[in-house]
Amino acid sequence: MEDPDKKTEVVLLACGSFNPITNMHLRLFELAKDYLHETGKYKVIKGIISPVGDAYKKKGLISANHRVTMAKLATKNSDWVEVDDWESSQSEWLETLKVLRYHHQKLLSPDPTNSLQNAIPLTKPGRKRKQEPNRHDPIKKKNHSPDIKSVPQVKLLCGSDMLESFGIPNLWKLEDITEIVENHGLVCISRAGNSVQKFIYESDVLWRHKNNIHLVEEWITNDISSTKIRRALRRGQSIRYLVPDVVQAYIEKNNLYSPESEDRNAGVVLAPLQKHASDSKN
Repeated sequence: MEDPDKKTEVVLLACGSFNPITNMHLRLFELAKDYLHETGKYKVIKGIISPVGDAYKKKGLISANHRVTMAKLATKNSDWVEVDDWESSQSEWLETLKVLRYHHQKLLSPDPTNSLQNAIPLTKPGRKRKQEPNRHDPIKKKNHSPDIKSVPQVKLLCGSDMLESFGIPNLWKLEDITEIVENHGLVCISRAGNSVQKFIYESDVLWRHKNNIHLVEEWITNDISSTKIRRALRRGQSIRYLVPDVVQAYIEKNNLYSPESEDRNAGVVLAPLQKHASDSKN
């Protein structure tokens, strides 16, 4: 019988440019952790920062090597948030769903026989489903059993801007959005009075899985953004207390942000827009 006091373990995954990482990025993890713990249903065991790779082609995106290094410096004193460079080291841009799948699979890897229906592999899913019943029949019966709760859930941590980007044509695939909210779930940090709830209501997919979307209101507002940091640096203005001191020192030492770096990828179409527009034509 399931223990009513047993809490579902959660790993929070934040994907994005982190160009550069700011104090606000770090606050998102704290806000999400507090919220999930206050529900009494979850126990956050880890936070993961996964900077996007250079192939994303976002305007002003400096090299992944620098962005990963800054994120590692920013989290070196954290006892639960870490940086993973798997996504950033890929030569091609990866959909966020694939990054979620990767981290879910990593949690399963210590026991290769423990495979869940929700953990759709990066390889062809049909092949995996074929082999699984022959290899371990009981797993099939346990897909909706309490055993699933013994595997931590990987939830996507984001701000309201990412959630609302689901509505931008060709930026996300509908099937990806569906799998993210259905199989993984979202923890979205939004400002009080934000229209995120309205956006969810107006989306059939999000509304269908609204119970797996956790909206966390940010009562202590913090308007720091990477864009504003880069602008201040181009103006020669101080960014102290907006980013961790070690990140500020690294930026200054390597002279990272300038008008020239902001023009990087100017005129280049963002990787997901290129890929999904191309897929829709085929």
